[in-house]
Amino acid sequence: MESVLTVPVAASVPPLDTHSLPHLTLVLGGARSGKSLHAETLIGVRATTAVYLATAEARDGEMAERIARHRARRAAAHSAIRWRTIEEPLALARCLAGAARPDCPVLVDCLTLWLSNLMLAGRDVAAETAGLVAAIRSLAGPVVLVATEVGLGIVPDTALARAFRDHAGLLNQGIAAAADHVVFLAAGLPLVLKQPKR
Repeated sequence: MESVLTVPVAASVPPLDTHSLPHLTLVLGGARSGKSLHAETLIGVRATTAVYLATAEARDGEMAERIARHRARRAAAHSAIRWRTIEEPLALARCLAGAARPDCPVLVDCLTLWLSNLMLAGRDVAAETAGLVAAIRSLAGPVVLVATEVGLGIVPDTALARAFRDHAGLLNQGIAAAADHVVFLAAGLPLVLKQPKR
């Protein structure tokens, strides 16, 4: 018998214009909240082809397994969408600018892993975040970004973990302010925080 925790549950998509996606959508949630599946569904009910911009790097076996599960779900026979995957751990703004087109949505999964990659690479996180927020405003096509909300738990006990939490919170705020549509996922259920203007 398969564990309930490993069975993805498709979150219902809030009613939107079924012919288009908002220019910019942010899907937030905790770990294993269903945010990636929800983001894929938002695109999948509106498009037949899309770009999946993956920021994860398989630095250990557990992360390699997560990446494999995501790939398998996108490639599943029941999937109605053809995904073209681009792997880019650092140069997210430049990659998005090159991939975004009016006729092909882009899904970025995920901003939080991108942030982690930046910190591990010793990049200027504030400058990179500002560059991303500036770039997404002028993208040629619709983008759905996935991010983890990490600031709801206990205060981390190390300076690095606190810096990561703070950078993630500021990044999420910046993207949410620029976004047309923001959804928070909890237990696989979407809560709309910001609706596209009609």
